[in-house]
Amino acid sequence: MYYCCGITEKGVMPHNEDAMLVGREVRDSGVTEQTLPAPFFAAVSDGVSGELSGELASMMCLRRLSGSDFYSEDRLKDGILSIHRELAEYSKNSPEAHNMQCTLCGIAIDSNENITAFNIGDSRLYRFRDGRLRQLSRDQSLVQLLYEEGTITREELKTHARRNIIFPALGNITSEPTVDTEPIEGGMQYGDILLLCTDGLSDYISTQDIQEVLELPKSLYMRLQMLVDMAMERKCQDNISVIAIVYKE
Repeated sequence: MYYCCGITEKGVMPHNEDAMLVGREVRDSGVTEQTLPAPFFAAVSDGVSGELSGELASMMCLRRLSGSDFYSEDRLKDGILSIHRELAEYSKNSPEAHNMQCTLCGIAIDSNENITAFNIGDSRLYRFRDGRLRQLSRDQSLVQLLYEEGTITREELKTHARRNIIFPALGNITSEPTVDTEPIEGGMQYGDILLLCTDGLSDYISTQDIQEVLELPKSLYMRLQMLVDMAMERKCQDNISVIAIVYKE
């Protein structure tokens, strides 16, 4: 069994273009707490087109994912690309949602408790283990590419003028996105926390800060709320979504 807790918050923005999925539940506001058996999905999505279209893209994406059953790694990539094509087709036929797009980052746990991470865009997956936090996903962004090429430094990743430019996301009508999938070898150990978040959190809260909050002897919900509050206190100009998953023996 797995205990999952998530928060999605519009913050200072007029509406929430983020959404989160835990099991079959999709939310664009509030909190979810669930204890689930395998198989299930947990994911966050961030609308990137602006206004109503970004909000619509993230909700449509997660609703399609919530109703699917492609938990295994060999089916996951094709299944997510089928969601992308549905979004793209919808936006082609809806002028108010033209070229709506969203990121997607999450985990799929199959009936054998194999865990596969998936990512499109710059939302993130971390693993907290033995007091250390490590990013498991790779940002699909221009600045990440420049960093890997050695063009910019790690310090410049957060301040670069083009840090918000990401590669084609789900729903892009001109280019198909790249779906990164990666098995999490060995699944989850007792004490592990898998943390999913949109860039409204990761752009304002450092890996070290997240690690220090997760180390605190507080409930999982309280720790996630502390992270959301910290991002708000640091003048976050975006929506914020975060989900944590722990393994229960």
